[in-house]
Amino acid sequence: MTLLRNDHGAVRVLTMNRPEARNALSTDLFEGLYAALGEAEADDSVRAVVLTGADPAFCAGVDLKQAQQLGMEYFARFDAMNCMTRIVDIATPVVGAINGATFTGGLEIALACDFLIASERAIFADTHTRVGILPGSGMTARLPLTVGWAMARRLSMTGEVVDAARAEKIGLVTEVVAHEHLLDRALELAGQIADVPGPVMAGMKEIYRTGTAAVTDAALAAERAVGATTHVSTDELAARQRAVAERNKRQIDR
Repeated sequence: MTLLRNDHGAVRVLTMNRPEARNALSTDLFEGLYAALGEAEADDSVRAVVLTGADPAFCAGVDLKQAQQLGMEYFARFDAMNCMTRIVDIATPVVGAINGATFTGGLEIALACDFLIASERAIFADTHTRVGILPGSGMTARLPLTVGWAMARRLSMTGEVVDAARAEKIGLVTEVVAHEHLLDRALELAGQIADVPGPVMAGMKEIYRTGTAAVTDAALAAERAVGATTHVSTDELAARQRAVAERNKRQIDR
């Protein structure tokens, strides 16, 4: 199964489970995650969600192989079931438990969560430009809201890799823990959320969502508008994707 579900009392743990592909977003995975988030929101017994990945990665982003095979069909299906937007829109809080490498689309998934805690093994990078594409799921809205505008520009423009300690320093994650304690700590924090009456917590999430909506909506519109007019040749795109995939693999395997 590409997505695992386990309930711990009122907390549902969703685990992206394509470890052989660094949990890259295949159509099965992102459509399954989209559906599972909706099911969690509809289940009154679920008061919080923990989202994580099967080791060694949290999520490597777009499944480049499948995207090349399916072409625009891949992106059309993703737009129809955008799991980043789903995380933000559901009333149930989502805690991101970042267990490993979190790149590009994977970072957009992480940023959509209400907050993040990280394993000491976690690393982060926005490699959109290095791959030869522009973000389309909120990177340019949520990254600056999390780490500040200058740092967000730096990360997106350079594609540099940030380790867990630095991620905590710049505010990307709220806490770093030993790898073996990550899920327990995430469940502990999610349990504190689940203790609050559901309508109150849903209201709190909605206040935060509404408060950032103006920035987020404008950035999303800009991502789509600029992305629609920015193109890289197919050959160059393929070469860049291979190079970045190899770099990401080396980072994960370190």
